[in-house]
This record gives sequence, structure tokens and C-alpha cells, in this order.
Amino acid sequence: MFRLVEQLLQSNSDLGMILQTLFSLSFIIYLFYAQRIQAMSMLRQVEGTLRKVKALRDKGRSVSIETINEVGRPENDPTKDVDRFMEHFLIPPVDLDPAGIVGKLGQLLNVRENTFEDEVRAMAPHASDSEVNNLENLLEASLALNVYYKVIRHFYLLGKKTMNIYVIMQIHMILPMIVREIEAYSAALQAFKNGMPIGDSVGPLVAAKMMHGHEYEEVAREMVAAEVPYAGRTLIVTKAKGPGGSVGKPGDAIENLINKRAEGKKVNAVIMVDAAGKLEGEETGGVAEGVGAAIGGIGVEKYKIEEAVKAHNIPLYAVAIKQDISHVVAPMVEELFKATDRAVEVVKNLVEEKTKEGDVVIVAGIGNTVGIGQ
Repeated sequence: MFRLVEQLLQSNSDLGMILQTLFSLSFIIYLFYAQRIQAMSMLRQVEGTLRKVKALRDKGRSVSIETINEVGRPENDPTKDVDRFMEHFLIPPVDLDPAGIVGKLGQLLNVRENTFEDEVRAMAPHASDSEVNNLENLLEASLALNVYYKVIRHFYLLGKKTMNIYVIMQIHMILPMIVREIEAYSAALQAFKNGMPIGDSVGPLVAAKMMHGHEYEEVAREMVAAEVPYAGRTLIVTKAKGPGGSVGKPGDAIENLINKRAEGKKVNAVIMVDAAGKLEGEETGGVAEGVGAAIGGIGVEKYKIEEAVKAHNIPLYAVAIKQDISHVVAPMVEELFKATDRAVEVVKNLVEEKTKEGDVVIVAGIGNTVGIGQ
């Protein structure tokens, strides 16, 4: 009996020593290779995301080719043209001397827009104007997916090549936010293919609801405006011309409308309505009021608007419809559609509170007007 107990104790002692030795070895290995192990773990996660992004990029490419063949009915296979489009880039002007940089940037953007339109018309010769705009947006979404894929692939391959954890961490830490944007652009493919309103269309939708039933005229490139009487005031409601996907030139439109009335009855206020990014915890479709030029983009149109209102001392108000980054280019959800009705009421309240009878107010619906007419 005692001999059996001794044997058990001896075996337990040997097992404990083995376990202790293994633990010590593991600790030593981890001490020297912890960073490499962590880098390999992060690389595997980035690699999984990279495969997912590649699938979305390839989907964007195939949807673009399919839609061009379906809508544009080209004589030749547009695959090579689509691949060339997806590699397009823009070199910004030098900013060492910032004076005049907005004009240079605006000129480059005009060239870019004209180039894109010409290329789409060449790829889809039988497409209508609205279809050309939608195809252009579809190809730009595919281009964005391609850029995301190449940037993630760059950091993945560079990290794998150098095994430098700081290189790998740069992409790994921001990957969750990037994936949300990528998924939104992927959802945008269907919206632009079928001409469906997207989250960024809330501004033009507000303007369309206010100008519905009134005569409109073109006031700038791809921008229309209509005079709408309300509460003794004259509202000049402007938006990008639809229903093709376009943001137009709201800066030129507002500047032209202000200058047109400079010699007569001047504009007394400008109210801009646009989508705005929401913080986590805020409600999708929340409507907020503020002041300033409610417009995103690279800044050229915003500059024009600010210069125009400053020159004539016109107060500038803003109405924002809040949404997540995943909603901006994805098909419009019900919460955002309902928010446009509340935004119309907010605009009307601003008109009544900030102006008096007989005043002229410009109301600008800012954003992509895909799927939204006048």
C-alpha cells in the first residue's frame, strides 16, 4: 500500500517537473518571440480581410462591365476600358504657396469630371444622360474599392516582407473602420446600377419635396432651381439635376443666384441641407440646425459659397441629417427617408424665424441626386 502511494507521489513529482519545464520554455520563447508571434497573428487577420476586399473589388468590376454592356450596348468588350478607369488618379496642385490653390484644384476637378464623362460615353454609346451619370458613379465606386484593396495589400505585403510590427499595426488598427467604408461602397454598386437614392441623397430629396410642382431652370452645370412662395417669402430652391447620379456645382449655382439678384431684390439668407456623419450613439436620421456651409467634398464648392455670401453679407444657415458612414453611399434606409420630412419642417421654421415677409431665401439641397428628379 505504502509502495503504491510512493509511486503515485513520484509520478506526480515527475509530471510537475515536466510541466514546469514546459512552462519555463514557453515563457522564454514568448519572451524572445512575442513581437513576432503578435505580428503573425495580426498578419493573418489582415490577410483574411484582404481576401474579402478583393472579392468586393472583383464584384465591383464585374458589375460595372455587366451594366455597361446592358445599358450602353457597346460594340466592343469594355473590360479593358473599365480596368483602365479603375486605375485613374488625381495629382493635387502644389500647396507651398496656398494663394490661388482653390482655382487650380477646381480646374483639375473640372478636367477630371469631363474626362470621366467622355470615357463613360465612349464605353456606353447608347446610354442616356441620366444613365451616363449613374454609370460614372458606379465606376467611381469600383475605383474606390480598387484603391482600398491596393492600399491594404501594400501594407500587408510590406509587413509580411519586413515583419516589422509597426508597419503591420498601421493597417491593423484602422482595419475595422476601413471595412465599414468598403462595405458601404460595395452596397453602392447596386444603388448606382439601378438608379436608387443613397444616404447622401437626403439633401436633394428635401429640395425636391419643396420644389415639386414648380417650374425650374438650369442655373449652373447640372444644377436646377425653382422659385417657391412660402409664408410671404420667395424661396429659391436649388439642387443637382436628376435623376442621374450627380452632385452638380452647388457653389456655382448659389453664386449665380446671388449675383443675379444683386442689382434687384437681394438674397436675405441661404439655407443649406446636407447629410452629416453621426457619432456613435446618435440616432440615424437625426436632424440638427447650425450655421455655415453644409457641404462636403474637397472644398472647392464650399469656398465659392463662403466667398459669395461674404461678399454680400448674407447669413448662412445649415440643416444636417445625421447618418453613419455605412449609410452615405449605400441605398437610402427608411429612417433617412422619414428624416427628410422633418428636415423640410426645420427649413420652413428657419425661414419664418430668421427672415421676414418679402425676403428672398436660397434653399440648397446638397448631395448626390441619384434616383431623385425635380
